[in-house]
Amino acid sequence: MKIGGLEAGGTKMVCAIGNENGELLKRVTIPTEQPSVTMPKLIDFFQKEEIEALGIGCFGPLDLNKASNTYGCITSTPKLPWRNYNIVNTFKKALNVPIGFDTDVNAAALGEATWGTAKNCEVSIYITIGTGIGVGLCIQGKPHHGLIHPEAGHILLGRLEGDNYNGNCPYHSDCFEGLASGPAIEGRFGKKAYELADRSDVWEMESSYIAKAITNYILTLSPNKITLWGGVMHQTQLFPMIREKVLSYLSGYLHSDIIENHIDHYILPPSLGDDAGIKGAIRLGYFAMNQKPNP
Repeated sequence: MKIGGLEAGGTKMVCAIGNENGELLKRVTIPTEQPSVTMPKLIDFFQKEEIEALGIGCFGPLDLNKASNTYGCITSTPKLPWRNYNIVNTFKKALNVPIGFDTDVNAAALGEATWGTAKNCEVSIYITIGTGIGVGLCIQGKPHHGLIHPEAGHILLGRLEGDNYNGNCPYHSDCFEGLASGPAIEGRFGKKAYELADRSDVWEMESSYIAKAITNYILTLSPNKITLWGGVMHQTQLFPMIREKVLSYLSGYLHSDIIENHIDHYILPPSLGDDAGIKGAIRLGYFAMNQKPNP
């Protein structure tokens, strides 16, 4: 099988050719500009490769309801040239192949659930912390949607004592993304995260907010595995701090061996690294190609 994958991000579009086994055969990166500039380049790449299906993991929010008149659209994105743009329909007209479509973070969660750290898990979540914060949720190996799709990067958190930062999210001052994304770190401390590696106070605060969010996800979603990635999580000193704080916030309420005794195997980085999203997109294409429901 020759399946196309697109990881559509706000700054770059990662295009790849792969197969049903998750093997990546070819990859290119194209800058994200306005649709009239970017889309012809993407279409040209996939047309030349003569793919049998295409999977798209895209920045959002998105309309994933196939019964909707705006299915396949990027909806209320702050990236204004892409707002209300029907990316699925554009590819369908140009390529005439089955197309799988989901959020970028759901695609990454699917990649890990299929070939990575969360393989064979009943419920798994993938959290990316970078320019924004996104949370992908897979149940029995398929991405979860529900009413729209998870936007758990915007759960409201209790502000830490002494934190007077207004928050970076234009919608919610005290949401996870507003308090703990890369731009929130920069807005609060005046430097980018990688420039603050030796500031213990930065990472004490950051790990506290991340651990608060993860504790909420554990209590509501009961995941078998939690994967953390994104630019902020390249500060690997965060992992042990987050694990310790999650245990503290849970306060012994839940009894599970993996949480209580092996939390380093429960909250961990993706085994697929930066390939999780594009491999998940390939998997979405595989689902579409085999006429399975695109969850």
